[in-house]
Amino acid sequence: MSLPAQDPAVSLEPMMLYMGRLARAAAAELAVASPEQKNAALEAMASALEAGTAKILEANAKDLEAAEKNERDAAFLDRLRLDEARITAMAKGVRDVAALHDPVGQTIASWSRPNGLKIERVRVPLGVIGMIYESRPNVTADASALCLKSGNAVILRSGSDSFLTSLVIANHLTDAIKSAGLPGEAIQLVPSVDRQAVGFILAGLDGAIDVIVPRGGKSLVERVQGEARVPVFAHLEGNCHVFVDETSPLDMARDIVVNAKMRRTGICGAAETLLVARAAVDTHLTPIVDALIEAGCEVRGDPDTQHTDSRVKTATDEDWDTEYLAPIIAVKVVDDVDDAIAHIGEHSSHHTEAIVTNDEASAATFLSRVDSAIVLHNASTQFADGGEFGMGAEIGIATGRFHARGPVGGEQLTTYKYVVHGQGQTRPCS
Repeated sequence: MSLPAQDPAVSLEPMMLYMGRLARAAAAELAVASPEQKNAALEAMASALEAGTAKILEANAKDLEAAEKNERDAAFLDRLRLDEARITAMAKGVRDVAALHDPVGQTIASWSRPNGLKIERVRVPLGVIGMIYESRPNVTADASALCLKSGNAVILRSGSDSFLTSLVIANHLTDAIKSAGLPGEAIQLVPSVDRQAVGFILAGLDGAIDVIVPRGGKSLVERVQGEARVPVFAHLEGNCHVFVDETSPLDMARDIVVNAKMRRTGICGAAETLLVARAAVDTHLTPIVDALIEAGCEVRGDPDTQHTDSRVKTATDEDWDTEYLAPIIAVKVVDDVDDAIAHIGEHSSHHTEAIVTNDEASAATFLSRVDSAIVLHNASTQFADGGEFGMGAEIGIATGRFHARGPVGGEQLTTYKYVVHGQGQTRPCS
C-alpha cells in the first residue's frame, strides 16, 4: 500500500488516519528487524542524502527565498539554510547512528526468584513517533535515523517554511529504506502544510502514535504540551546559563563564554545569561564582556556589569527569563556559587547550565544542586547536543522528569518489557 497523494478534494483527517495505520504496520516489522537490516537501511539513507544533494539544495533555495520574503529573522534563516557541508554532516550523522549499539533487545537487568523463575527487563521500541518541527530540515534525517535504529516508525510534520526541503529529504530516505528491504512507511512526512495536521497528530491518530516530539519555538511546544493526548518529549525554552568564578583561568573562561553564546546563537544550547562571581569582577568581567562585544554580541547587564563597560545596556527583569536565540546576552554579578545556583533555580528553563571554575568543591556543588537536564563543568553549553554526547544524533532535548531527560537518542526511544522464563511453575492459590 502507498500513501495517496494529497488532493484538495481529499479530506485531511482520513489521510492522516491512513498514515497512522501504515506507520503502525511498519513499526511491527521494524520491531523484529535485525541490527544488520537496520544498519543496511541507514547506510542506504546516508548515501541517498549525498546523492540527492543537488535536489535538496534546490528545494532549500525555494524555502529560503520564501522565508526571506516573509521577513524571517537571521537566526531562523540560519536554522533553515542547508549547504553541501551541512548535508554531508547530515549523512555523517546517519552513519554515526548506524555505528551505535542497537538498543532493541538489550537486557537491562536480570534476576532469579526463589521459585526458579528467571526475569529479564528487555528494551523494546516505543512504536510510532510523531515528530513536529519547524525550520530545521536536518531534523528530517536525524529523527528518521534514530527512529529506524531504535525500531520505531515515524510520522514527520515539518513546518511550512521548511516543507519543500523536508519533503525532498524524506522522499530520498523512504526510497533508501525500501531498497534495503524494510517498509518505506517507516518514514512518512505529512504531505500538507495545513495546520490541522498538527491537531490530528496531537490527538494520536486513533491510537497509532505512542509519543510526540516537538522541535520548534515556544508557541509550538506550548501547543503540543497543552493539547497532546499522548506523552510528549520536549523542552519549552533553552534559557541556558554560564557561571564563571575567580578560580577559572581567564583565557578558558573567555573562550567558553564566547563559544557558548556566539558559535550558533539560534540553537537551544546557546548561553543566554552569564553569571560572574563578585570576586572575579576585577579579573574576569571586563575582558569577557569586551570579548563578547567584539564578537558582535549585545550585552545587557546589571549595574555592576554596566560599570565595567559603557557599551553595556541596561538589563531589565525580563532579560533574566529570555531565550534570545540571537547575539544578545544578559550578564549579572552574583556573590558566589550559591548565589548563582539560586539565580538559575529562579530563572532557568532547566535545559543546560555550565560552571567555569578550577575549584572542585564549587564544581561539585553546582553539578549536584543545579536541577537541569544537562550540567557542564569547564565546557561550553553548545555541547548540549546528541551528536556531541556520542548518540550519533538526537531527536530533541527533553527537560521533563519522566522516561527521557536531556538529549533523546536511540536508547531513549525505547521502553522495556519483562521476559519471564519458567519450568512449569504455577502460583499457589493462597
